[in-house]
Amino acid sequence: MNLETLSLLRFEWVIIGIIFVLLVMKLADADAKVKPMLTAINVILLANFLLGLVPMSDGSLFNNFFRSTSLIVLQKNILNLGVLLISLTAYRYLSNIKNQIEYYILMLTSLLGMFVMISSGHVLMLYLGLEMSTIPVAALVNYNRKQRNSSEAGLKLIFSSAFSTGVLLFGISMLYGAVGSLDFTTIACNLEVNALTLMAFAFILGGFAFKMSVVPFHLWTADVYEGAPVSITSFLSVISKGSVIFVFMSALYSLFGHMEEAWLYIVSILAIITMTVGNLFTLRQQNIKRLLAFSSITQVGFVLVGIAGASAMANSSVIYFVLIYVLSNVAAFGVIGAISDTNGNETLSAYKGLYKSNPYLALILSLSLFSLAGVPPTAGFFGKLFLLTSGMGNALYVVLAFASINLVISLYNYLRVVKTMFMDEAEIELGKVETNFPLNIALIVCATGLIIIGFIPAIYNYISSLSYGI
Repeated sequence: MNLETLSLLRFEWVIIGIIFVLLVMKLADADAKVKPMLTAINVILLANFLLGLVPMSDGSLFNNFFRSTSLIVLQKNILNLGVLLISLTAYRYLSNIKNQIEYYILMLTSLLGMFVMISSGHVLMLYLGLEMSTIPVAALVNYNRKQRNSSEAGLKLIFSSAFSTGVLLFGISMLYGAVGSLDFTTIACNLEVNALTLMAFAFILGGFAFKMSVVPFHLWTADVYEGAPVSITSFLSVISKGSVIFVFMSALYSLFGHMEEAWLYIVSILAIITMTVGNLFTLRQQNIKRLLAFSSITQVGFVLVGIAGASAMANSSVIYFVLIYVLSNVAAFGVIGAISDTNGNETLSAYKGLYKSNPYLALILSLSLFSLAGVPPTAGFFGKLFLLTSGMGNALYVVLAFASINLVISLYNYLRVVKTMFMDEAEIELGKVETNFPLNIALIVCATGLIIIGFIPAIYNYISSLSYGI
């Protein structure tokens, strides 16, 4: 194994190394002292994120099965940041359960699968990475084994994933039958628009739509989000979904770029339906996790508007939005986790009068919700602006009209939570919610990012310089 191989596989080798260290820690009974162990793991994850910022060269390995570019490195760094922040917000939850090391091993194994998926230059490699990233999450969703809804959520995720995998594999087999190869470059050069390739695209799109919770493939989302531990709901919402968005966008542009006229209207219709249905279902939710589950479905609809732009700007705007989405959702679920760990209540009624008893948490949650709604001057406003501007590149005016309407509806959905925190009187006083140093660090990082990212053009310009279109 030469130095180039080690360099191009740096992210993967580091994650494998961390998993090995965790196994050694388990054998050494490091979990006997929980808090020092969790601190050590968070330091390791911080080192992993910082190491990912070190520049590395582009290249490919294993006959183009694995590839690495500056854009791929950026996507992996975003996921590393998200995992670190989620780990910090989960500190209190992990301090009160058993098998913390196994929790991290499963999470990092899933992250390793996402890295493989993002770097894949071959459809089979993409499929293997997708499965490696999904199976450990099903176990994490069921981590609260004594709770029935957690077990139910894990089972629903397994069944949904199995079905979506079958749909995806059927599409892959049809694609191979049409082209005779599963290499990205070969497919891109030889793909012709005919009935077989259109059917292959439809099934592959369906497989990805399940993973991204695109309507009508979204039915598993709310139940799984509600049943999973809060930190795993956050992981599903931002890390798992973000990685699939990255891969879907790459596959759409790389494999089916010549079929833009065929898939543009399909993606546009899915964007309209996803935004609208996600918003309408959010209106009636009384459980905060289910509310954010349908909110995440709505956000995917806006992402599809950006992807339909099919340009370098579309690519950069989606990645920029995912970065902001990671910070927004991690902050929101961090606050939700702190309140859930305190009283076990995840309904909206638990947030009545939150500003009076816990102004700090109420302000952080409000900031994250405003960012998700796209309210200026938060970073979410700029993220939504760039997504919609990308959609204008293909003159998707009907889609943009629906997006505008849905922006207003989503604003009402998020303001409903803010009103509950600031204006409603609590029937039972919540009391002071205890926070800890790791949680405060994560919330401050997220809040700072949501305030300043939109005002630092260099961030978007850097992403734009790495992006590609059709």
